[in-house]
Amino acid sequence: MRMDWLPISAALLVTGALALCLGSFLLPSSDGTAETLRIVQHQGGQWLTVAAILFLASVCLTLGLPTIFTLFDRRGWALALVSAIVLEIGFIGTAGFSMLMVFFRSLVITDALSHQGLEDATSEAGLTVFLIGWIAALYLGELLLGVALLRARATPRWVPLALIAHAVSVLFAPLLPEPASKALILLLVAGFCGIAIQATSPGTLRRSGGARSGL
Repeated sequence: MRMDWLPISAALLVTGALALCLGSFLLPSSDGTAETLRIVQHQGGQWLTVAAILFLASVCLTLGLPTIFTLFDRRGWALALVSAIVLEIGFIGTAGFSMLMVFFRSLVITDALSHQGLEDATSEAGLTVFLIGWIAALYLGELLLGVALLRARATPRWVPLALIAHAVSVLFAPLLPEPASKALILLLVAGFCGIAIQATSPGTLRRSGGARSGL
């Protein structure tokens, strides 16, 4: 079976990870609702740029996700499938968050959202559940993928360890200075780059092609 799609999917996986990293670095930080409103009003271009980058990251990561399955034969396959499903929920949530950013800016620049209105919106249960579920899906899917790669032994050991380290970092990242906290996403980029490199290596391509031709 032809594997022409694999280099493209692997490239999209890396592109998505880099876009997610760039969006994370560019996303303005705020200490409260008043500061968030000020950022949206006075840094609207940057706000919309981040929204566009996050949407691009979501699309690229979704199209790049099939790359990971070329690294699994039998060992770790079921866990890899579960991790992919959970990650995809997180990727869809990323697209939803980017659309929410655009909608939020529209409300702010038309004076349809006040400081008190923003306070009420951020404490609304539905929005809280969405944000927590989105973040949890990204980190949990990454953790499961790292464990699956460790079981499969299909990549260098540093690849799953980088993914697991980034997933675990959610527990202590809030305690770090902001630059250090944001820099932790480089672990995810490194892990996905390692997956893409291994998936497109000659050995993996031969194994994947041979396994499919024998079906």
